[in-house]
Amino acid sequence: MPSPRPGKKTPAGPSARLRNKAARVERLLAAAYPDARCTLDFTTPFQCLVATTLSAQTTDQKVNQVTPTLFRVFPDPEALSRANLAEIAAIIRPLGLAGRKSRHLRDSAIGILQRFQGKVPPRLEDLVTLPGVGRKTANCVLLNAFGKPGLMCDTHFCRLTRRLGFHHLDDPEKIEALFRQLLPPAAWGGFSHRLIAHGRALCQARKPACELCPLRCLCVMAKSTGPKGPPRGKTTVPPEQTKARRLAT
Repeated sequence: MPSPRPGKKTPAGPSARLRNKAARVERLLAAAYPDARCTLDFTTPFQCLVATTLSAQTTDQKVNQVTPTLFRVFPDPEALSRANLAEIAAIIRPLGLAGRKSRHLRDSAIGILQRFQGKVPPRLEDLVTLPGVGRKTANCVLLNAFGKPGLMCDTHFCRLTRRLGFHHLDDPEKIEALFRQLLPPAAWGGFSHRLIAHGRALCQARKPACELCPLRCLCVMAKSTGPKGPPRGKTTVPPEQTKARRLAT
């Protein structure tokens, strides 16, 4: 076996400090959001794929308002593959991007029938070959429909991990690759759901509630813009944020 070339170094992985910080964030999130889960309504992997595709640039609550009708009219990939695009668009129009999402849904159904024997594939490398399915959607399906490890690097995940000081990245794939190294696979799903829940409930894009944040003692942004250290005593959370915590994923 040839010896490594002199002077050539193997790229270093994340530091021990960053790994320890990720473990601490995971523990604090688990305490704050023990029941965080996917809030999309579905009963099959196909319905999970459809609902997740529809959730782009809208809320899970709005998706749940249209999917009962969509699933009743198009209950499986075969039915959706034969659909008229205008008929799909009419059902999902309240979600926005109806034309593009309609094409993605129908073309994905056709792909599932032609290449995967009519069943949603349980592998990330296969899921991302379907129209409109990126890594975030694929990981969501793997995690929530098949019970496999998955990191859902959506806008909340990327924003919060940047604020916490884990990285200065904008590319979700690079952020996903980082956290694949920072956390064990068994922790990916719970960490994703809880971080997204926290982004919806407290660490919002425009008005983060840093004074109420259970991660404040670890957050680079909070330390640079507000009081340092964790909240003292018992914090009173406004009712609307309490509700958001309960419903968020």
